[in-house]
Parts: sequence; C-alpha cells; structure tokens
Amino acid sequence: MRDKAKILVVDDEIPVATMIAFLLTRVGCEVKTALNAERALRLAQTERFDLITIDVEMPGTSGFELLKRLKQIPHFNDTPMVFVSGQATIENQQYALGELGAVDFIEKPFDALEFVPRLLSHVKVKSDSVAMMGSTVT
Repeated sequence: MRDKAKILVVDDEIPVATMIAFLLTRVGCEVKTALNAERALRLAQTERFDLITIDVEMPGTSGFELLKRLKQIPHFNDTPMVFVSGQATIENQQYALGELGAVDFIEKPFDALEFVPRLLSHVKVKSDSVAMMGSTVT
C-alpha cells in the first residue's frame, strides 16, 4: 500500500462530501469525491482506493446498488466499503453489513473525533491483511 491512504468519498450532499474530504486530508489521506454513483463508478474504472465511503440515499443509483456494482470490479473485492448515512435503520445496517459485505455503517451526523479513527482502522486492517498475504511462506 502507498504511504498515504487513498479514499473515495461518495455522497450527493456537497457539504458532507467536502467535510469528510477535509477531515481525511487533514490526517494525510489522499481523497477523491464523487457526488453520485455514476461518477464513483467512472473513478473506480481507472483508480484504486484503500477505502470507499458511500451514502445510502442518492439520486439515481442508490449506495446499496453502487456497492454491488463496485464489488463486480475485481480490484475492489477486498476494498473496505463503509456506509455513512442518515438512513441508519436496523434494516439498512443489517442489509449493508450482512448481505452486501460493507465493513461498517456510520450514522450521520457523526462525531468527527470518532469518525476519522474509525475509518482509518479499516484501512489499517486492509493493509495488515495485504502485508500478511505478501509474507506467506509456501
């Protein structure tokens, strides 16, 4: 993995996407934002990310559908995907975490002091897994 975590933030609300990008940039992450699923999918075709945050409710393609489509791209199979949404019903959380394979579901509004370390813990888990696979002795 690169020294800087590369994170894609997908949220149709410009102030939210901007705030998340600002918080992550302040701790040294490289951040790209997409205001809709279509833009996120275009970025996913040409770039790799260490983590993707996704809003549930967006115009057009929902965050749930976006995650399904991202998982069809081979290099995103092991990329942690976190829902960040005001739609944090029990049903949405169970569907996202259980059926879709998201690694976390963070409810908006969130506490910025808890949000960044929580996201970065998923990046660390991914990088630790990659390092362990690279050091496997056969």
